[in-house]
Amino acid sequence: MQSVCTVNQTVKYLGKKWMLLIILELYKGEGYTRRFTEVKERLPGITAKVLSARLKELEEEGLVEKHVEAGTVPVRSEYTLTASGLGLVEVIKDIKQWALRWKIENRACGAQDCHDCVL
Repeated sequence: MQSVCTVNQTVKYLGKKWMLLIILELYKGEGYTRRFTEVKERLPGITAKVLSARLKELEEEGLVEKHVEAGTVPVRSEYTLTASGLGLVEVIKDIKQWALRWKIENRACGAQDCHDCVL
């Protein structure tokens, strides 16, 4: 049955638009952490509503931890990759290597670690 397939269950949340890109943006942050506004600025086209929903889903899946500084105005929300989230970054890097080998010629991307990517 497809409903018990591990790949099918995983793709249900990781296959949603923006999920992997949000994880990569958090990976690029110092201490694998970024503020909500930083992630939004670095992902042109994502709405605040979608980003908020995706971050909540990533938090529910245990890939991201949310930290709130309520003593600041405005309130600061920071998101940090968990060990599970960092493990997923390795899978994303494997996808990148597959794409560079079979689908996309992008020497600039191939020469950079995703953590240091400025593309």
